[in-house]
Amino acid sequence: MTIDPNVVSSFTPAGRLRASINLGNPILANRNAAGEPVGVSVDLAGAFARRLGVELELVVLDGAGKSVDTVTQERADIGFFAIDPKRAAGICFTDAYVLIEGAYLVRDDSPLQHMDEVDRAGHRVTVGQGSAYDLFLSRELKHASITRAATSPTVVATFLADGTEVAAGVKQQLESDARHYGGLRLLEGSFMTIRQAMGLPRGRVEAAAKVLASFVEEMKRSGFVEDALKRHGIQGAAVAPAAALT
Repeated sequence: MTIDPNVVSSFTPAGRLRASINLGNPILANRNAAGEPVGVSVDLAGAFARRLGVELELVVLDGAGKSVDTVTQERADIGFFAIDPKRAAGICFTDAYVLIEGAYLVRDDSPLQHMDEVDRAGHRVTVGQGSAYDLFLSRELKHASITRAATSPTVVATFLADGTEVAAGVKQQLESDARHYGGLRLLEGSFMTIRQAMGLPRGRVEAAAKVLASFVEEMKRSGFVEDALKRHGIQGAAVAPAAALT
């Protein structure tokens, strides 16, 4: 597919495609044994750079909030985010390409047994600063209070150090941390389904947003996203259903 040179230029004001990669979500990106960023979002960034016919630069960050700021401030040209209305002020999202569950984790001796017991006065829920869970739970929790770890990967360590009642985050990350630390368990179910999408700065041309949206739908339809999840050994995440493009 030939892409209008003006659209390519809109994606590459620095002469290359700068892709913000958030290592705070292990479903999407991590580092391999050599310390290199790998994962579904890295694969998608590479595929999109090849589609545009341009060089790729990875802007690697350790938290969702930093990634959002980087793209909103146009220090990167694309990024990978959970869709959230607060973020939409500065970012134009595609439809979701992956669906991920948000879960709660407690200590084994916690009296909490069900998710609907979390939102009660006196309970403190630790989340990653600026993460999709932070944004969602800050709106939804009416009685429990929010405390924030510096990044999503440090949520459980912060929860344990601070003695809060609940940790919230990506289900797979919490499961991994529960095995690592011991004495922890997940509450059954999920409090939200996170719709992970690609996005670009809202100030870019409308045609660029349409090209990125079409690319995401093609990557879902062709099996690219499903293959990437399998290749990186990701379990518990699902390819998002197809969206109608306008």
